[in-house]
Amino acid sequence: MSTSTKGSKPGKKQGERPFYEKQTDKETSSDIIKQARVSLRPVDTERPFTPQNNDRRLFPTYGRSNERPPSVFSLDSAHFLGSDSQPNSESSSRLPSGSSRAPSGSSRLPSRSGRPPSGGARLQPINHIPEICSSSQAEILQISPPKLPKPPGEQLLTTRSRLKLFNRDVPLLPQPLERRNSNPTPPTKSPVDSRRAHSGPKERTKNFYEERGEGEGAEQIRVLSAEACVNQERSQRTSNVSLTPSERKYSSGRTTKSGIGSRKEKESPEECLLWNTNILPIVEQLVPKNKETEEIDRMCILCDQLFSVLSKLNMLGRTAIRRSETLKIVYKLIDLDSAELSLKASRIVLAFEVTGSNLTSLCKLIFKISKNKENDILFQKNNILDLIVKLIASTNYQKVSDALIYCIGALKFLTGNNAILKDLADYGCTESLARLLININTATMEGLPVAHGVPNLLLQVTGTLRNLADKPATHATFISCQIIPELCKIIDTFPLDGDLMFNISRILSKLTLNQECCTILKNHPTTFTSFLMLMNKHLSNMELIVRLCFIMGNLTAKSNDCRYCLFNTENAMETLLSVFRTYLELDIVNQRSDETLKEKFTKSLQLLKGQKYEDIFIKLVRVIANLSINQDIGPLIAANLNCIELLLQILVLKDVNQSEELVLNTVVTINNLAYYNMPGSMVVEKQIDVCEMLTKLLMMDNQEGMVEATRVFGNLSRSFEVRDYISTNKVDEMMVTLLDSGNREIVYTACGVLINLMVDKSRRPMLKSEGGIRKLIDVLHDFGPLDWQLAGMVCMILCNYSENITCSAECLGEEETSDLIALLIHYLDEEAPLEMTEAADWYEDTIDVMKYYWLTDFYPVATQLISRIEKHNTNLVPLDAP
Repeated sequence: MSTSTKGSKPGKKQGERPFYEKQTDKETSSDIIKQARVSLRPVDTERPFTPQNNDRRLFPTYGRSNERPPSVFSLDSAHFLGSDSQPNSESSSRLPSGSSRAPSGSSRLPSRSGRPPSGGARLQPINHIPEICSSSQAEILQISPPKLPKPPGEQLLTTRSRLKLFNRDVPLLPQPLERRNSNPTPPTKSPVDSRRAHSGPKERTKNFYEERGEGEGAEQIRVLSAEACVNQERSQRTSNVSLTPSERKYSSGRTTKSGIGSRKEKESPEECLLWNTNILPIVEQLVPKNKETEEIDRMCILCDQLFSVLSKLNMLGRTAIRRSETLKIVYKLIDLDSAELSLKASRIVLAFEVTGSNLTSLCKLIFKISKNKENDILFQKNNILDLIVKLIASTNYQKVSDALIYCIGALKFLTGNNAILKDLADYGCTESLARLLININTATMEGLPVAHGVPNLLLQVTGTLRNLADKPATHATFISCQIIPELCKIIDTFPLDGDLMFNISRILSKLTLNQECCTILKNHPTTFTSFLMLMNKHLSNMELIVRLCFIMGNLTAKSNDCRYCLFNTENAMETLLSVFRTYLELDIVNQRSDETLKEKFTKSLQLLKGQKYEDIFIKLVRVIANLSINQDIGPLIAANLNCIELLLQILVLKDVNQSEELVLNTVVTINNLAYYNMPGSMVVEKQIDVCEMLTKLLMMDNQEGMVEATRVFGNLSRSFEVRDYISTNKVDEMMVTLLDSGNREIVYTACGVLINLMVDKSRRPMLKSEGGIRKLIDVLHDFGPLDWQLAGMVCMILCNYSENITCSAECLGEEETSDLIALLIHYLDEEAPLEMTEAADWYEDTIDVMKYYWLTDFYPVATQLISRIEKHNTNLVPLDAP
């Protein structure tokens, strides 16, 4: 240690920053001083890192693939129906992964639940409208009548259901007594008596329509031809597009659907004029001629124009005029396989608020585009993000869970982009997802059965929230929307879903870096019970375990209430130590296999596994260290033999140069437990073993390791056995050597050990023989005005050392005595704490803090020391005994 010139004003060493100097983005000096040298300290660590998934998967590869919708599928315009299907038909809109696309001329029927898709080639439809066949024709065709007859009402229902499959609006036929233009006569026999028991469908159909008239009945039968319906619809669509505005003229009405049924609504002449003038010219051009780049660019421009005009004229939404007609044309643009064009078309479809199977297909399309990172910029350019957020907020998850899975899955990918993440947060994405969580939890709490696909949906929701939680600016929204309690409820509802629990653990590991979020999580009644339960149920899931430990470490770092809550939870310490022992044994086996099975396993793989285990140890040890801060809990942990043995095993197995954070955290934990020097403490029982481990650490070239090991020696050296060990193994000489360090914390901890060593009279000569007196005076000279606590500890060492003083010069040395008296006189001046005022930018409370520590830690012991030295300081040399 360099010594300043005598008589000069004490100051800081070059490169040494005074602890009271103002620092930006840090705690105030008073907080630093209060927490810097307490015997019990919390342990900090970094949040577990998870590399970003570059391939953008909808679900984890190790998940339950048999229960999840496919993430790879084919999609084209044929997957969209001409008009919206009912919302409750979303189950029929699911597309099996890898399903083949039907020929362009064939009709697509939504497959019934549980029925596999038909294979093979589809035949082209026959342009023939069949008529009612006679009984003789039926016999020739060998038509077998059904065994169980159906009444006319059921036959009508079946007919209408078949027609609905082709999106044909079929009017409800009136009952026989309500038919217009008919003169029914009361039957002489009941219909049941007059009907033959085994009558065929031909006869029943004929009798039913005879009441209405043969021509009208035949027309209804003709409609039953599926292929004819599709061909007629497609021909009409083609002809309508080719018409000019003058030829098209005016459409008399349109059909709009609501949540209850359908209704006819007249189209006003003004609406028709707006359509023909502003929209139809654009729609007529939305027919691509080829798939060239120029043609796709032209379609993109037209889509932008169409969306802009529809928005200005307020012709979007469920009740927009010509909605179905416009959608049919826009759907065709998807076949061009252009991500930008498909996204522009999706924006129009979204604005029209499609439902049912069309909504599911639309969400799949958006998801498919979002899987490619290069398409992220397209979502920003096309202003579609706000429409997606509104869709999530307004959609009933119980009816279209598959659609929301793909839609929110796309948001999960997009929130991985920081630029898009900010936009989505501004659009209210966090609030929409929070509302969805509340709806799901409310249904669960009311005892309703869990809807199909809810776990898969929650995976996408939590995955998106996980990305949103990366931004500290969003934490206030997480708090205001009560997302943390809702996540805790999901843990209690789906504890066995490891993927879902992993997502939630990642969210909470980010949020618990915020103290207010920690308070909310602490106040939830099942927090610690749920965490410990998850550790038991998912013991093999290392990624989940390490994050649960990190969350509990954050909660117990600054809250004494959390320490009580966690420790008093049933089987808390047993669970933590069980996880600790399990992974420590795995790590030991892993290290052994690295030596014996080198040919079978590569070294890099083994090191990777070892690093994962080490991360768990770091977080587990941190929880134990934070718990031990509590004055009631600390002694109980110190008395736990299993805990102390596990900590010592870490010091035996790990090297500070390779596992620095783990070793240092372990030493800090042992230091916290060594503070409780009382009967029953296993640290006291094994204090010599601890000292042996720490001596090895002192030999390492690691300053932080030296500081932490010296702190433990400072606690343990209260025991005579430990002081004897220190002297025998020359650790005391190492402490004197550490006084030369430029690190103020190393000097401070070394002084703590020397204070205890100087209690024993037999160990005092070592201090002078090793040059310790001069080094202590240099420490006082260099660090005194910067650190009154350290200055007070130097005075304590010299007081203990000079307990039996008879002559100051003989005890300390003549030059040392003179320098020490001069320094003490200078430092005991009341203005001493303020003499560095002009050298640094002080906080307002720093002056009071400096005076406090000068008055409490330095002044009393320095006054006693200078009084003793001056009392025995004389020029007379004592005579030897005769």
